[in-house]
Amino acid sequence: MNPFAFIKYYKNLEKHILQFIVAEFFLQLINSAFMAIMLIYMEKVGYQDHQSASFVSFRFLGVLLFAFPLGLIIKGRKLKPIFYISSVLTPTLSLITLQAISTQTDWLLYSSLFLWGISFTGIQISALPYILRNAKKETHTEAITLSYSTWSVAGIVSGGIIFGLSNINPNLFDEKLILQIISLLGFICIGFIFSIKKEEVVPELKKRRTNLTDFDWGIIIKALVPTLIIAVGAGLTIPFIGLFFYKIHGLDSDQFAILSAFATAIVFGVVLFVPIIKKRLGYKKAIPLTQLAAITALIVLAFTEIIDSWMAIYLAMAMYLLRQPLMNMAGPMTSDLVMKYVGERNREMMSALTSAVWSGSWFISSIIFQILRQIGLQYIYVFLITAVLYLIGVLMYYLLILDYERKIRAGIIIED
Repeated sequence: MNPFAFIKYYKNLEKHILQFIVAEFFLQLINSAFMAIMLIYMEKVGYQDHQSASFVSFRFLGVLLFAFPLGLIIKGRKLKPIFYISSVLTPTLSLITLQAISTQTDWLLYSSLFLWGISFTGIQISALPYILRNAKKETHTEAITLSYSTWSVAGIVSGGIIFGLSNINPNLFDEKLILQIISLLGFICIGFIFSIKKEEVVPELKKRRTNLTDFDWGIIIKALVPTLIIAVGAGLTIPFIGLFFYKIHGLDSDQFAILSAFATAIVFGVVLFVPIIKKRLGYKKAIPLTQLAAITALIVLAFTEIIDSWMAIYLAMAMYLLRQPLMNMAGPMTSDLVMKYVGERNREMMSALTSAVWSGSWFISSIIFQILRQIGLQYIYVFLITAVLYLIGVLMYYLLILDYERKIRAGIIIED
């Protein structure tokens, strides 16, 4: 098999789609860097992990409250104004958040993370509708896959920056300065957003006003259920995985950053082959198999907390490197599946509610994590709860795939 066979699937992407995806990358650069080491930075400043979880929950609360109304607003309207706002506010609020952490100004930290969540989700919610409206139909899967991969590339780059600067001069380049540098790099996205000159395609509405009755809520809810279950589980683990490696296995921020970068490099390489995997295996095999393998790796990772051996840290790193690509391979496929399942009429709302579900679930999960850690529950049990929720979510996705295929055969859904 030619290792570069995937390239032909991406060569036909339009210039304005690529410009948008590059802009996404610079915002994801901030996101991935903060996800990797912000909590470790807070731990060093003096915040305990359950306190950090309380602050982080406000980021997800902002998205939860904002996503649903945004889904109503963007239907039948231009998306570029949202991109302009997000590209300016996201890096600005990142810098404010860092200042609030260093001075331990709690009210400012809550506020900035809340607004940061709203700002960042503006471009996240609008990304899929923008691509589906403005990319050619035959490149939808490729455009979605490349858009989805921006966080992987950002993770690789941010991890390299964190590790490189920390090892050049660890006294000068502490977590705060590194995150400030990455936040400043995030402003580059403004240039790419404003350089998009292609006239935006905006679907015509039969009526000017969008009402709740304009959507097929039964279909939307059915498509959201698997995401909801998986998101609750993910929220107990993903935001706090850096703390797990720092507190249980002693990996400092630069070490975890390079580990995370290596993991996301694998993710990026694997995700680029998603169009090929989807064409050869189909949704029914590709989605469940990759996720079940990822769940197995997560369970082994959880047990490294109680393994009394020098090998525990290496096993934990190996399982982390294995879990990341396997779990994330399904992302573009489930997004593609869900958008086809709900149909053009419901796509903007589905995109908004997906962000709301992820952030709302992570808000709830952060609070649960805070409580579980306050009562002294070990990380192993938190991760095992995640694994159980993932298993239920995978089963629900499988049932959704069966219903999707039934509707294809019945002619209810017309596959592109």
